[in-house]
Amino acid sequence: MAESPSPLSPDVESSPDSSPSRARQERSDTNATAGAELSRTPSYIQFAPKRAMASFENLVALANYEERLREARRIVWRDRGEKPAEVRDLWECMGHGGRGGARAGGLAFAIRSGVNLILLMTRLKKIPRQYRFALIRHAAFGLDSFRFAAMLGSFVAIYKFLLNYLPLVLPQPTSPSHKRASSRVRPYSLADSPFSDDVDDEEDVDIERAVRTRRGSRHARLSMSAQAHQVWVRKRTRRWYSVLAGAIAGGAAIMFEKRDRRVGIAQQLFVRGLQGSVNAFTSKRGIEIPHGAVLVFSLCCAQIMYAWFLRPETLPRSYDTWIATASKCHRETVRIQRDMCQKGTFRIADMQSLANKKDTTPANKADMLARIARASLPLPDQAFGPPFVPCSALHPWLDSCTLTQLDRFVAVVRWMLPIYGALHLIPMLLFRRDRVLREPARMLLRAALGTARSSTFLGVFVFIYQSAFCLKHNLFNDLTALRSLPPSSSLLAMLAQLVPQPAVDALASRKSYYVLGLLSGLSLLVEDKRRREELAMYVLPRGLESTWLTARGRGWVGRTGQWGEVLLSAAGMGMVMSIYQNEPQHLSGLVRRILYQFIGPN
Repeated sequence: MAESPSPLSPDVESSPDSSPSRARQERSDTNATAGAELSRTPSYIQFAPKRAMASFENLVALANYEERLREARRIVWRDRGEKPAEVRDLWECMGHGGRGGARAGGLAFAIRSGVNLILLMTRLKKIPRQYRFALIRHAAFGLDSFRFAAMLGSFVAIYKFLLNYLPLVLPQPTSPSHKRASSRVRPYSLADSPFSDDVDDEEDVDIERAVRTRRGSRHARLSMSAQAHQVWVRKRTRRWYSVLAGAIAGGAAIMFEKRDRRVGIAQQLFVRGLQGSVNAFTSKRGIEIPHGAVLVFSLCCAQIMYAWFLRPETLPRSYDTWIATASKCHRETVRIQRDMCQKGTFRIADMQSLANKKDTTPANKADMLARIARASLPLPDQAFGPPFVPCSALHPWLDSCTLTQLDRFVAVVRWMLPIYGALHLIPMLLFRRDRVLREPARMLLRAALGTARSSTFLGVFVFIYQSAFCLKHNLFNDLTALRSLPPSSSLLAMLAQLVPQPAVDALASRKSYYVLGLLSGLSLLVEDKRRREELAMYVLPRGLESTWLTARGRGWVGRTGQWGEVLLSAAGMGMVMSIYQNEPQHLSGLVRRILYQFIGPN
């Protein structure tokens, strides 16, 4: 009997599909064997658990390092939107003020030393080698840097302490009238503020209504930092807190500077405070003065140009020299004009020096020699002429007054082109590098146009002043000559007789130089509108100083002694800090940013 094959035997096919299954199994075994023979180490990196933990720890360390870098950066540069510090007692106020004062003092020291070093490096090659190290050491660690640091550091420390301590010892403003008053003086929507959750809806309505109804107000959108301390101020302080704190801190801080520098600093502080106060006053009451910057500039130029001829001692020596350089007049010409205005005489040596210059025309030389001859006569016959410098001595190189003004206009523009070119180009390259790289042609063209416009502004100033100067003096000479003739001799002589003598004398009077300054101030209309206010603020301290010294010389005001700069600084910083804490949009952007970097929200 034959033995039947077992169904589990590998040699016997149990079904028609057994052969393909076996073939697939064999191929699978073959592929597995080949794969084992061709296996290799993967090309990617396999981290063990320890390495993974080390990588995570490195990320944490990197994050902590970046956080420390941000903290260190805040010591040098304050980020936008910083929240006001909350202090609750005397010790916290002292600590808050001390930290702020130390930071401000360090920044001030670094800024002053850096500026000194930069200025020194520009002329280091001209200094003998044995003196260079001493000058570098003095520039970096000199007494001036420590004085500047002490001034700013003490101001910030005292101001922050008083501003935060006064609300703790005095009643806080909780009356509804105070809230409504504080809300009306802020012409922007607090809905954009990051702290708008703490603001009442009723006050928001008051603000929006005030913005819509008030004409002529300043609608500048404040930054997050400005809005931050606005919210803090309206909750915790009264306006006079910042006035008192700023006045005390400003008066005490200015004492650290030298006496010869206090006047300039006090003037700038007072002018900036006056600027913010006027802007706030006109904005609240809807007052808008057309071309207000031009008006201020013209009034200041009137006083400055009057003082340049008649009271030069009321102007700083550097300012006096700069005006003489910009006028393109000889030094002898300026001395003759001042002597004629103040004494009615001139020094013959000055007139002789002008007559002997190589570029003096024959006609002008003959006129000056004739004047020298009349001035050299004995007393009964001695005559110096009208009380102003003659045109022959004013522009001895040209006979025509008209050509002289055109020549001086071109000379002044060419002289100012490199100066204004640097003022327009360097800030653009420093603060707008990205935009310059994106639009180089447009930005360079903008700088070139700004340079040309600013240079033209000063050229027009000189052109207007000297044209009016020659015009009024020539008119005085012509009217005087015609009035000496019989009326029947000519029509012009008859018309000259109709002009009152006081009107003729006014052409040569001292007050006429005020009019020349007013007319020259109209040249500011040539300048860009955004620069007009800054130029007006530049000349305002000089005009106010000259006015004060002139009034004191005439006995109209008393002497302030050694406390004049302190009182002026206190008044100026009281106004500045009042505007900064309550209505910062009325300060110029530069002043507001500087104060925020040194002081912060509070």
